[in-house]
Amino acid sequence: MFVKASLALAAAASLLGTTSAAPLASSFVERSLVERAPVTSVDFNVTYKSNYTEHLPKTLILATGGTIAGSSSSATDSTAYTAGVVGIGVLVEAVPQLLNVSNIDGMQVSNVGSESLTDEIALRLSKLANKALCAADAPYDAVCVAQLPPRTDTLEETAFFLDITIGCDKPVVVVGSMRPSTAISADGPNNLLQAVTTAVSPNSRARGTLIVLNDRICAAYYCEKTQANTLNTFASPEPGYIGGLLSDKPFYYMGASKPTFKQVFDISNVTELPHVEIFYSYQGADFELLNTTVANGAKGVVIAGTGAGSLTDAGMTNVDATVSSGVPVVRSTKINVGFVTPGDYPNTIASGSLNPVKSRRQLQVLLALNKTNDEIRTAFEEPLKTYLNFNISSYY
Repeated sequence: MFVKASLALAAAASLLGTTSAAPLASSFVERSLVERAPVTSVDFNVTYKSNYTEHLPKTLILATGGTIAGSSSSATDSTAYTAGVVGIGVLVEAVPQLLNVSNIDGMQVSNVGSESLTDEIALRLSKLANKALCAADAPYDAVCVAQLPPRTDTLEETAFFLDITIGCDKPVVVVGSMRPSTAISADGPNNLLQAVTTAVSPNSRARGTLIVLNDRICAAYYCEKTQANTLNTFASPEPGYIGGLLSDKPFYYMGASKPTFKQVFDISNVTELPHVEIFYSYQGADFELLNTTVANGAKGVVIAGTGAGSLTDAGMTNVDATVSSGVPVVRSTKINVGFVTPGDYPNTIASGSLNPVKSRRQLQVLLALNKTNDEIRTAFEEPLKTYLNFNISSYY
């Protein structure tokens, strides 16, 4: 009973903290987004600015296109539609309640579907977010990345990449939608409102990058897409959600914390992410295509192994040859949830708790920072290895 009461009090305190920090207007005031002449700088190309309201935080929305900006000829169609046809200005105009929560600047970084987001776009998003939030002259209180591509196919990759490359504790929220803007029950508008509301809450600081969809708040480090079609898709199967939204007010189940094995990398001097491929394992997989991949310039490889990252006997000759050529091979698991531990297949690098797409992003960052293969192994394996070898008796 005491635990339940404590949780209730914590949730109430969180709600009160959020409300006092970013109050909604006592009575709703309809405000429209106005289009201004583009404000161009070395870093930002802001083409839409909301009317300024005193005492409200300032949020930069970085739009990439996708489902939230998708359009279909049918109001009941949530599968066959054109992604990325609606611009940032139209998106914000469709949710005027945003302007009761925050002043908004909008920047159209790209206008493509999630599956077509490139390494260049991901790198640009990280640099823009760092400049917007972490620079000495940072002009924004929060950043919201409105990826929202076809069924949010790669949203977890975008969010994880930001999570390990944002250099301060200001909130970054990645948001998407599972239905296009023309659907009869489009989820994009409310998701966008909840994302910005979460981003400007002081309770969202020091939690890393967040994913907000379907009334849920998920830590990007753990969050993944778990269902191809339904609204209730982004989740953390093992750690669980860290919070949710009640009447569009964010609350958290616990205080701010950092994922156990998370590392943050400074990519301010990185101009390009190296080529890293993912291979999928199965019964009898020989990984023959590793040779072609390396010959075509891949600098690293991730294998989505079976079980806890196991590899086939048939494929080990090609895996060993790849490692011998100087190309690091990281073993993850196609199951997506669980740990790949160091020790087995010593030529390869164990991914720890990172699934294949997140392992790929971390490997790209480490390679871009010119880390040696030994340093890459340390970054992936040492946190978990240290934990597994920890002798609790020496603590007391």
